[in-house]
Amino acid sequence: MAAKKKSGSRKYGKAANKRVESAMRRRKKGTLKSGRSGQTVKSREQAIAIGLSEAREKGAKVPRKRAAKKSGSKSAAKKGGHKTARRK
Repeated sequence: MAAKKKSGSRKYGKAANKRVESAMRRRKKGTLKSGRSGQTVKSREQAIAIGLSEAREKGAKVPRKRAAKKSGSKSAAKKGGHKTARRK
């Protein structure tokens, strides 16, 4: 058997992994609640996000959150966008 390659630096720490595992178990059990609305979490992605958020709060090694996506069409519509010249 070939030996496993060791990566130079882990993106996520072991503590973060445990938090996410815990959140996934709670989701499966039906006891994982969303922080803001208090509703039961059913989405796998949301459970992972909650686990990582909890890990961040506890000081585990977790990368920073990604910046929110900016949608060009909505923001341009609000600002007025490009004005076209009207012919009379």
